[in-house]
Amino acid sequence: MTIRLGVVLPTYNERKNLRGMVERLDHALQGIDFEVIVVDDNSPDGTSDEARQIAQEDGRVHVIQRIGRRGLSSAAIEGMCATSAPVVAVMDADHQHDPELLGGMLAAIEDGTHDLSYASRFAEGASTEAWGRPDRVKASSLANRLANKVTGIDLSDPMSGYFMLRTEILRADAHRLSGVGFKILLDILATVEAPLRIKEVPMHFAARAEGESKLDRTVVFEFLVGLYDKWLGRIIPTRFALFATVGAMGAVVHFSVLAAVLHLLGGQYAVSEYPNEKIFITGQTVAAMVAMTFNYVLNNELTYADKRLRGFGPWIRGWAQFALTSSLGILTQIGVATALVRIGFHAYPAAAIGIVLASVWNFALSSKFVWGKY
Repeated sequence: MTIRLGVVLPTYNERKNLRGMVERLDHALQGIDFEVIVVDDNSPDGTSDEARQIAQEDGRVHVIQRIGRRGLSSAAIEGMCATSAPVVAVMDADHQHDPELLGGMLAAIEDGTHDLSYASRFAEGASTEAWGRPDRVKASSLANRLANKVTGIDLSDPMSGYFMLRTEILRADAHRLSGVGFKILLDILATVEAPLRIKEVPMHFAARAEGESKLDRTVVFEFLVGLYDKWLGRIIPTRFALFATVGAMGAVVHFSVLAAVLHLLGGQYAVSEYPNEKIFITGQTVAAMVAMTFNYVLNNELTYADKRLRGFGPWIRGWAQFALTSSLGILTQIGVATALVRIGFHAYPAAAIGIVLASVWNFALSSKFVWGKY
């Protein structure tokens, strides 16, 4: 048997949807030799166990269970690189994407006229009525316009999560894909330098069969991250840029708390050019601890959303590890700032210099010991 098509299903909590989707694929791809690669991000609902059970019954199904890493785009990349088929498709397992479109999409690539085909929610003849989310339709329309600016390609739905391309094209540039965010098609279109012949297929976008959408409150943030990565990611690494952005917000928190403590303990004299040293050290310590906690919360939710620590126990342990790895940075920050004040620096510039020196240290250690090496 020569496999013609690999179908990648990135999953997270899709146990109830998976078997039905494999059955629909079997029906839609009659006469086509294919394989299904389920890439599961260690779903707590047992999706990977269900996938393995299906694989025992159907040898065309394979399972990749990812431990310690998450993210739709990176899961799709792993699955696409794992298939032996010359053509690979990516689609959702929640039944919003119609498998009946796969045959026509494959024909457009195998006949040599196209390199990539994708299903569009907004092409002529497409529909989103069954989706029942007019708010998301408007948001997707805006995102598509921004995405077209990034890729330089005018498509009706570059944010689609349902597409197919020649595997050799994907593998040639896989090392350059960012794997950031949730829209892998945008990543591919913005990365592949060779001009792609693209086939657009109208799609009737359906509602989820079971469960809830995995696109949480960080979805807009992740989209903006994806845009940043393609515009400036080669100049300043995206993860560090996010960490630094959160750090800048933490600096605002730091200065606000510092000002409050200095005013509370020392009145007008405390925020003068030469504040009382003991009061300043106290203010710096309180401000650093508050800002550190603020930074931890935002980094956990945004910068490391793909490795987010969930649950009270893991969250508290993560906070303790973040505090430990940041402790030397905090001491450096306080020590440098205090030394600068002693030689005549104003309190706030001194604090700012301390923050900058501590940020690189905090990023390096927290990336490794709090959220795992990336």
